[in-house]
Amino acid sequence: MQNIYFTSDHHFGHKNIIKFSERPFANVDEMDQEMINRWNEKVQENDKVYHLGDVGLCPPSRLSEILNQLNGHIYLIKGNHEKSALACRDRFEWVKDYYELRIDDPEFHKGSQLLVLFHYGMRVWNSSHWGTYHLYGHSHGSLPDVPTSHSFDIGVDCHDFYPLSYDEVKAIMKTKNWSPPFS
Repeated sequence: MQNIYFTSDHHFGHKNIIKFSERPFANVDEMDQEMINRWNEKVQENDKVYHLGDVGLCPPSRLSEILNQLNGHIYLIKGNHEKSALACRDRFEWVKDYYELRIDDPEFHKGSQLLVLFHYGMRVWNSSHWGTYHLYGHSHGSLPDVPTSHSFDIGVDCHDFYPLSYDEVKAIMKTKNWSPPFS
C-alpha cells in the first residue's frame, strides 16, 4: 500500500538554520543525517511525499546526494529557497508553485478530502469555508496556530523533524474547533 506524507523546510546543508530555528544539532552534517534517518524511518520506497518547499541550501551536488538517500516519490511545491532543488529537478515527480490534492477518504463528504498545499500560510484558501485543509511551511513554527482553522505548519521544525502522514494530518485537524460557516 502506498502512503501519503507531507513535510517542509528541511534546509538540508544550511548551517545557519541550526541557529535561526534553534535546531538541536551540533552541526549541519548531524542535522542532515538525522533528518534523512527520520524521513526514511516513516517513508517507504513507493510512498508519496509532498514537500512544501525549502528542501536545501547547499550546492546542487550535495543536495542530489541527500535526495538520493530519501525514500519515496517526492513532489515539490516550491519555497523561496529552491535554487539547488531546481538543479535536481529530475529527483522530483513534478515541481509546482501551488497544488490542490484530493485524497479519497470515505469519512468526508463525497468520499474525498481536498488539501491546499502551498509554501506560505494563508488566512483563506480555496474551499476553506467547506473544510478544505491547508498545509504550509516557511514560518518554521513562528506563526501562531489558529485553533478554528483547518491549517497548520507542516515544517520539520514543528514535527520533530519527521514528515507527517495523511492520517496524522487528519488527526491534527480533528483537534481543531473549526465549524462550517453555513451550517
